[in-house]
Amino acid sequence: MTNNPFKLIPDSYLILIKDEKILLIRRFNTGYEDGNYSVVAGLVDGNETFVQAVVREAKEEVGIDLNIQDLEVVHIIHRKDSGEE
Repeated sequence: MTNNPFKLIPDSYLILIKDEKILLIRRFNTGYEDGNYSVVAGLVDGNETFVQAVVREAKEEVGIDLNIQDLEVVHIIHRKDSGEE
């Protein structure tokens, strides 16, 4: 039996709603899902919290500044990669 320790790769997603519209971005030049639409999202780095990560990603991806105090974690999901059993 191979020793494959559990590996967690945390992502953080921003669902930004204004006037009943959801902000979507179109991915390009990333090498992953290019051409598809997505919400602002990205990997959680180092010692960041999920909220800190989404604030950073919002600035990097769409140039908006968010206040941590204005955000609320509303859902957490654990999913397996489609390549896993």
